[in-house]
Amino acid sequence: MGDDPVKVVLLGNSGVGKSNLIARYHANEFSNEFMSTIGVEFVTKKIEVDGVAIRLQIWDTAGQERYASMMKTYYRKAKGALLVYDVTSQSSFDSLEIWRKNLEANADPQCVSMVAGNKCDMEGVVDEAAARAYADAHSMGFMMTSAKTAQNVDTLFEEVARRIIATMAAGSGAAAPRPAAGGGMKLSAPPNGGSSSGSKQSSDCC
Repeated sequence: MGDDPVKVVLLGNSGVGKSNLIARYHANEFSNEFMSTIGVEFVTKKIEVDGVAIRLQIWDTAGQERYASMMKTYYRKAKGALLVYDVTSQSSFDSLEIWRKNLEANADPQCVSMVAGNKCDMEGVVDEAAARAYADAHSMGFMMTSAKTAQNVDTLFEEVARRIIATMAAGSGAAAPRPAAGGGMKLSAPPNGGSSSGSKQSSDCC
């Protein structure tokens, strides 16, 4: 893939844990204190997935409507998107359709996307089967995550990277690892979220 960064954006309402997912993945950090992201920030991380090196540029922005004016810039050149909801908040899940439509309207048609049900260490109110069905209906991957415990965090980013690699390879006519039929690979991850080496782990991805 070379050293050119591959842009991945996180979408979702304020408070669903987007910043903590990035902090956990990038620096293995987590904060219980909520601070709404102001503006746009990004981090980069180079990983290897199925023997392919890829440099992810992971973008974070506030999930509040007053920042809608910067959304076109946010989506521009994105190769992957993670639509994040809070399993303890039905409204955050219900809002995913708005975020999905914004993504569809502003991002490249080849941008791959996944749904992440975050805060799965807590008792949820969002029906997991319904969330999986929603992701399947829109050809998106799905995974339950916890930024607090690190469950499936590494695996989430590795899976979106895997899908990006496959999509980019398909566009160039080259062979590359492809997600399994049905929207993803049946993986699972240990509670610590595993490594970012690209080794295959089990997860709640489907």
